[in-house]
Amino acid sequence: MLNRFIQYVQENKLFTKDDFLVLAVSGGIDSVVLVDLCKKAGFRLVVAHVNFNLREKESERDELFVRELATGAGVPVFVKNVNTTTYASLNNLSIQVAARILRYEWFELLRQELADINKTDRGRGSSLVVTAHHMDDSVETMLMNLFRGTGITGLRGILPKQEHLVRPLLCFTKNEIVDYANSLGLNWVEDSSNQLDKYTRNYFRNQLIPMLRKIYPQVDENLYQNLHRFQHAAVLYRESVDKKIRNLVEARGNEFHIPVLKLIKMPAYETILFEILMQYGFTPQQLSQVIQLLHSETGKQVLSDQYRVIKNRNWLIIAPAEQQHSSYVLISEDDLHVPYEKGNLKLTRNKISEVRFRAEKPLIPAGSHPSIAYLDSKKITFPLLLRQWKAGDYFYPLGMKKKKKIARFLIDSKLSKTDKESVWVIESGKKILWVVGSRIDDRFKITDSTSEVIMITRLP
Repeated sequence: MLNRFIQYVQENKLFTKDDFLVLAVSGGIDSVVLVDLCKKAGFRLVVAHVNFNLREKESERDELFVRELATGAGVPVFVKNVNTTTYASLNNLSIQVAARILRYEWFELLRQELADINKTDRGRGSSLVVTAHHMDDSVETMLMNLFRGTGITGLRGILPKQEHLVRPLLCFTKNEIVDYANSLGLNWVEDSSNQLDKYTRNYFRNQLIPMLRKIYPQVDENLYQNLHRFQHAAVLYRESVDKKIRNLVEARGNEFHIPVLKLIKMPAYETILFEILMQYGFTPQQLSQVIQLLHSETGKQVLSDQYRVIKNRNWLIIAPAEQQHSSYVLISEDDLHVPYEKGNLKLTRNKISEVRFRAEKPLIPAGSHPSIAYLDSKKITFPLLLRQWKAGDYFYPLGMKKKKKIARFLIDSKLSKTDKESVWVIESGKKILWVVGSRIDDRFKITDSTSEVIMITRLP
């Protein structure tokens, strides 16, 4: 088993003898075997244990056992005591999720601290967190992901390496680990909570899989084999899906645009859409809602915690979740440059004689552009107010004698929902003089009686 362990570590390039290993040790049989194999293989290691204070005397027993285990192995031991129940309550989490967060956050902090020591000591190698997950754990994860609806990727089970987290026992079954420990007379402690079926993994382990064994006596071997097949299939699947996504999704700033017609012409387009959505925190159950967007009117959207999918004419737009903006900027008469959330504004004053006009339209300055506002200075009252537009806002678009709501103006301008949210306006005396980057108000335009022009330029 030691030779298989070393071979698996080398073949999967999990770590080398230059690396520093932080072994996550609970005191159970799996982590005891992990310590034994890493020590015999000659790797540099420390033992890390978290006391979750969930099982009173049993938690104290486990901590003491791990300390003695590390002492017997001649390796340093680090122990962290946490109040899991309080953390779960304060953060509205289950005990299981809270324990996982607390465990891995501390392991990562410890890994980083030891990484600095390792660099000082040898100047090479990495610092890694090592857990004792085995093949049965991976099978359980595969089954849980199947029922959760995580797609093909979830069926590959637990990966042997993810950034600084490695799992070198995935090549062994639970029975092999038990046989190894018994053959060497290793001692370990039993966690009584492993028998509680209220935890999802325990229910799969204690109830579902034993029931399957009664129907399919070879279920363990079949599950092991399928796990390997799914892992290989996931690699091919990922390559194909990623290629299609690259050819489909267009990145525009912090948004991602998907052409609807191109998407629905793709074979198995629902699967492609599913894989895109998973990257942005959408649940499998929301896939049907997004599919409905494909045939809905402009403006409809589906939300995840941090992103949203918006239908905008012939596009789906994935954008960060809408944020409420309450910021505003006052512009004084002396300001020359005004930074704000969407860029910068530059203000200049010119005598009317210094402004060049188009020959065919004398009152339209040469070089006019939506990003530049030419305004009659004597019609403006400082300070100006720069802010995001809001419902109910209106102005008199240049060339029009009737007022128009900003909302209707933006719709007529065919702006997407996210583009509309990025629009700011400038007020003078509670009158909107410019929809920044689009149109000035007709009441502030240059006329034959204008003597001085204020030019406001929007810069990136």
